[in-house]
Formats: sequence, structure tokens, C-alpha cells
Amino acid sequence: MVVSRDKAPTAQETFMQMAQAAGLRGRLLVTIGLLILVRLGVHIPIPGIDRARFAQDIQNSPVIGFLDIFSGGGISAVGIFALGILPYINASIILQLLTAALPYLENLQKNEGEAGRRKISQITRIVSLVWALVQSIGISLWVQRYATGSGGLIFVAQTALALTAGSMFVMWVSELVTERGIGNGASLLIFINIVSVLPRSLGQTLELAQTGDREILGRVIILLLVFLVMIVGIVFVQEGTRRIPIISARRQVGRRLYRERTSYLPLRLNQGGVMPIIFASAVLVLPASLAQFTQNSANNPFLGGLHQFFNQAANYLSPTGQTPWLYVAFYVFLIVFFSYFYASLIINPVDMSQNLKKMGASIPGVRPGTTTSDYIERVLNRLTLLGAIFLGLVAIVPTAVESTIGVTTFKGLGATSLLIIVGVAIDTAKQIQTYVISQRYEGMVKQ
Repeated sequence: MVVSRDKAPTAQETFMQMAQAAGLRGRLLVTIGLLILVRLGVHIPIPGIDRARFAQDIQNSPVIGFLDIFSGGGISAVGIFALGILPYINASIILQLLTAALPYLENLQKNEGEAGRRKISQITRIVSLVWALVQSIGISLWVQRYATGSGGLIFVAQTALALTAGSMFVMWVSELVTERGIGNGASLLIFINIVSVLPRSLGQTLELAQTGDREILGRVIILLLVFLVMIVGIVFVQEGTRRIPIISARRQVGRRLYRERTSYLPLRLNQGGVMPIIFASAVLVLPASLAQFTQNSANNPFLGGLHQFFNQAANYLSPTGQTPWLYVAFYVFLIVFFSYFYASLIINPVDMSQNLKKMGASIPGVRPGTTTSDYIERVLNRLTLLGAIFLGLVAIVPTAVESTIGVTTFKGLGATSLLIIVGVAIDTAKQIQTYVISQRYEGMVKQ
């Protein structure tokens, strides 16, 4: 097959490499096998729990619905992999936040190179273990009332141990996928958990469309078109960047004079990815979770008052509550706030300005130093605002359309799910293309 090294690999070349190249084929098989193993573990139940009564009580719980997005139904099924990759994701977010606040972690990330990154990875694993243990104990105490036996301390200890061990195994699998498979292991695990609900949602939608009612068929088509438009928009925004031109100064090495080089500084339109929506959704779900936690507190006046307060707050901050407009406004505000917050953690304009100055590079028409950092900050603020507005639309439009047309078969596939599915698919496809390009160059060298 004749290929050009100056062009991106075509779909035909990519699929041929996936089928013929032993290295890429092996990585794909390892990835698929490990993902199937994790999905099987989600459905292996923890013994000693009355699942019928448990499923009935959590049927309309917004907290469980939110957590099931990332666990693939593991929380509601109370399987050994119920926590899944959640503790590792939480630990990664905590370390990311602490890196900006603690000089020790910041030094490890910026100045220690590969050794520093390995140290941060080890700290992340320890935090994941502690976090998984805390969450496991909390879940064990929560499901204790559904125990088929006597319950007690032994039941709590056994359940917490099983959940913690399952979570650590999933974390190990995610690192194994990252090292020996294709793509980021943690992202792929969340991706496969979300995709696992698609067949059921599609089946329910097709059954609804086959009822013979033209009005219902039209509503289903409208819903599918809205999701298609949102997916296309997510692809454009995820790939959208603002390229700030950079000129490197001429320099002389010995008798050789190197000319000015023009490159660019890419700033993504959506710096935070899906994280602003996850943080905003977590804040909105918090009143409902606290209300559920304090619901059995009739004998305690203080806890009873807290339960009424949280229950009222959850009612106001619900899309089906008394004030849906307040829910929409507060949701969009939180998305904008967390977009700016997360962008400030990822990019530091002052550091970027200093790095450009060290490399002898500058932005045309902008003086080095403080002026450059101010310019980058202004551009970043405008990009973050545009990205946050788009995230707000992605978060609100699908839910609003579902509520308006009365088709709720895709209720579990919200804004967070769409962003994760599209983002992980794009990143994995890019890694496969990178591997195909490396194989192409290896073939050229052998020739």
C-alpha cells in the first residue's frame, strides 16, 4: 500500500494496520479484554443484600442516578466493582487542585521530570485507596439496613473490604490499559460504563417509535436530531483552538545564523473539558443527597430541621421542581464559574509569559513580560467564556428538549455523558492514528 508521510492516515490505512500490525492488534485485544473483564465485575453482586428492596428505594434517587453514570450501574447493582474508577478520578482531581496550592507538589510536577510524575502517581494511588475505603465504609453503613442476615460490624467490614478491593483492581486495570493498551485507561472505563446503557435506551426509543403513532415518531426523530447536532457541536468545540502566533528571535550558534521561526501557541476553546459540568452537577445533587442522608431523623429536631431545609433546596434546584428557571440559571452560573476556575488551574499566563521569554520567543506586537501575560489572560478569558456558554447549552438543551416533547428514553444520557463519550472517542482515535503514523515511518526506515 502506497502512503504519503505528509498526510494523515486514511480510514482504510488505519483499519488495515489494526488488522495486520501485530503491535496495534495486540494492544486493541488487551484493551477490549480488560474492559470486558471490568464490565463483568460490575454485575457480580456482593452477597447478603436484599436487592429487590434496595432497587425499589433508590428507583428515583438523583444521587444514585448521577453516580451510576460513572459506574455503569454498579452503585445501583451493589456489585464488587460498584465504586469502579470513581475513587481514582476523585483522587486525581484532589491532587490536581492541591498541585496549584502546595509548592511541594508543584515542584514535583514542574521541575522533577519523570521521577516527579511517578511520585505524584504514587501519591494519587494512596489517596485513591484512602478515598475508596472511606466511600466503601459509607456505602456499607448505608446498605446495612438491606442486609438479609444480622448485619452488624462484620457485614460492614466484609462489604467495605470487597468494595475497596474491587476499586483497587479497577484502578490497576485502568493503568494496565494505559500502559499496554490503546487510550487512557480511566477515561475508557468511564466511556464503556456510559456506553453500556446505550443499547437499552436505543431499544426503548425504537419500541416507542414502532407504536405507529406519527406524532410520537416525529418526537423521536426530533430528539435524535438534537443529539446528533449536539455531538457535532461537541466535536467542533473540543477540537477548537485559538492559535496565537509566536516569533522566535534569530540566534547565532558558532558561525551559523538561525533565522526567525514562526510558530503558534494553541489555546483550547474548552480548557476544562467535562470537569465544569461534573462539578456543577455535583453541587446541584448535593442538597438531594444530604436530604436523603438525614431523612430518618424524626427523633432528632436538629436533623429533622436540616432534612426539611435540604429537601426544600433540592426541590427548588430540580428541573422538575417548583422553579425550573432557577435550576437552569444556577446550573449555567455554576458551569461558567467552574470553567474559569478549572482554566485557571490548567493554564497560568504568567508562567507561559516567562517560558516564552526564556525561549527567546514573543507574540508579534506584544512586549515580553507583564504585557504578554496580560494579553494571554485576556484571550484565555474570552475563550473560557465562549466555552462555558457552549457547555451551558450542552447541559440544558437535551434535557429541555426531552421534557418538551415528552420522550425520556435517553434520560440517562445527559450532557456529561455526551461530552465524555465524544471526548474519549476523539482522544482514542488520535492515539490510534499516532500509532499508525509511527508504523508508517518504521516501514519507510526499513525500506
